Amino acid sequence: MKATAERILAGDRRSLARAITLVESERPDHRAQSLELLSLLRGAGRQALRVGLSGTPGSGKSTLIEQLGLMLADAENRVAVLAVDPSSNQSGGSILGDKTRMERLARHRNAFIRPSPSRLAPGGVSARTREVVALCEAAGFDTIIIETIGVGQSEILVSEMSDVFVLILGPAGGDELQGVKRGVIEISDIVLVNKADGDLEAAARQTCAEYAGALRLLSSRPCDPEGVPMAMTISAILGTGLSTAWNEITALAEWRKRSGFWDSNRTRQEVRWFEAEVDRCLLDEIRTIPGLAEVRTEVALGVSSGEIDPGEGAVRVIEWLRTRKSPG
Repeated sequence: MKATAERILAGDRRSLARAITLVESERPDHRAQSLELLSLLRGAGRQALRVGLSGTPGSGKSTLIEQLGLMLADAENRVAVLAVDPSSNQSGGSILGDKTRMERLARHRNAFIRPSPSRLAPGGVSARTREVVALCEAAGFDTIIIETIGVGQSEILVSEMSDVFVLILGPAGGDELQGVKRGVIEISDIVLVNKADGDLEAAARQTCAEYAGALRLLSSRPCDPEGVPMAMTISAILGTGLSTAWNEITALAEWRKRSGFWDSNRTRQEVRWFEAEVDRCLLDEIRTIPGLAEVRTEVALGVSSGEIDPGEGAVRVIEWLRTRKSPG
């Protein structure tokens, strides 16, 4: 692990890719190795600008990320794109086609694209996205773009691992405005209405005006300058508005650094990461308790036959956990 850490700190991409595979593994021995590796890298103290990015289906997220990534990479900004793909409820598999959709960016010497399966983790990100972000920071990337699965009620988890959160939308009417969850709007720092070109330009400007009005109704955040959150129109295909949008992102990040919010927010994110990891470890530990699987199976049979209400069944399992005798 020490040799791997040294190669990652030197910017070796192959070692970074292997390390990401290691931290995403569910094998206990791999988990122990990944924790050792993360501990070795923590002392490097490197920080990147973490940009969380989500959007509605068909809003052009991949096109936007590629165009933005190329703009930054051409300017010698080292960019890592962490794209989370949804996993199947049946097979558990994921397509992981982001490198294909961002072919030009994937070939750029200053860019690194890593698709990861969500493995049905809630919140639009994978269970190990935070750790992958830490690995990419240690590898010396300047900007890390975290692309979530898509807009949903629990997408807000990405805000707990990013410095600036950007929401991508396409031109839409009032019905689709209602379809975007309030929780996502509330955590958005910048709303970008894409496809502001050709026949859709007028619709995009109208959608932008609607969201700008909606953002003004939200309570202001003391950590941000006047005008944030904001809504803007862009065209990923033409590249118009991308430079302005990036300037707003970096200006907001610099404001938060000067105000002290950047450091305090990173500290809160670390604590939330710790709490989430404790919850995950506790759940895994509970599942290994001898006899629990048999009790769950027995109660599940009662639920399936209609003899036991699902809520009552859950209470029975919890009561069994509380009253069970320790071995010996």
